[in-house]
Amino acid sequence: MEGKTVISFANVSANYENGNDVLLDVSFNISNGAFYFLTGASGAGKTTLLRLIYQLHKPSTGQIKLFGQDCESLSRNDISLLRHKMAIVFQEYSLISHMNVFENVALPLRVRGFPGDKIKKLVTKTLEWVGLGKYADAYPKELSGGQQQRVSVARAIIIQPSILLADEPTGNLDDENASRLMELFIQMNKMFGTTIILATHNQKLLETYKFPVIRVENHHVAFSGTGGETQLNSETTRKWKGPQPQNYFSHVSEKFKDIGNS
Repeated sequence: MEGKTVISFANVSANYENGNDVLLDVSFNISNGAFYFLTGASGAGKTTLLRLIYQLHKPSTGQIKLFGQDCESLSRNDISLLRHKMAIVFQEYSLISHMNVFENVALPLRVRGFPGDKIKKLVTKTLEWVGLGKYADAYPKELSGGQQQRVSVARAIIIQPSILLADEPTGNLDDENASRLMELFIQMNKMFGTTIILATHNQKLLETYKFPVIRVENHHVAFSGTGGETQLNSETTRKWKGPQPQNYFSHVSEKFKDIGNS
C-alpha cells in the first residue's frame, strides 16, 4: 500500500504567535498509504503539526514538501489546489447548524463547482457509507455526537483526499462510536490508500489499533512502531467495545470505490 513520499519535513521549526517555540528541527518522511497515530501532551504541538501539513501555519525555518512539491515556492492558488488533495476532521465536528446533513456533506463539492446531479449521487453514496443515509434531511442539533462526527467525516472524505488529518476526532465519543469511527478511517486507508494521521489522547485506541505512533514531546517528534496496518484479530475485538472492527462498513465500501469516477 505504501509507496512514494507524500509528506516530507526537513529541519522544520514553528513558533506560536507570541514567538515561543512549538516545534524545533523536525524532520521526517511519510509515505503514501501510511496510517499514523499522533500523540503527546496537551499543548505539545500536535495541532500545530497538522496545521503545518495542511498549510494553515507556516514554519519559521525548514522545508515542507507535499506530494513532492516545496510548499515555500507555491503561490496562494497553488496551495489552495494542494489542499484539494487533503482534508481535516476536528474533534468539535465544525458542522454548519443551519444546513442539513446533506448540505453539510455537499459543501466541499459545491465549493469545487461540481454539478448538482453529481453532488446528489456522491453525497448519497457517502452518507450510505458512513451509515447515515436516512439522516440526509436532519440538522446537526437533531443528531447524537457520534452521528455528528460521522457527518464531519463524510464531509471530509467525499473529496477522496489523498491525505486525511484528524485532530482528536474521538475525543467527545464513547467507546462504541469511537470504534465505529476508527473503522471508517481503517476502511479509507485499506480500500482507498488514504494517508491518515490521527491525533489522539486515547491510550485505549493506541493499544487496540497497532498503528505506528508519532509522539510530540519537548518541541520534537519521535516515531515508534513499524508498518502501516493494524492487526485486527480476536485479541483486538476482546479489548475493544463496539462493532467488529473492519466489518461494519465493508459492504458499502465497494460501492464507494467508484466515487472518484462517478
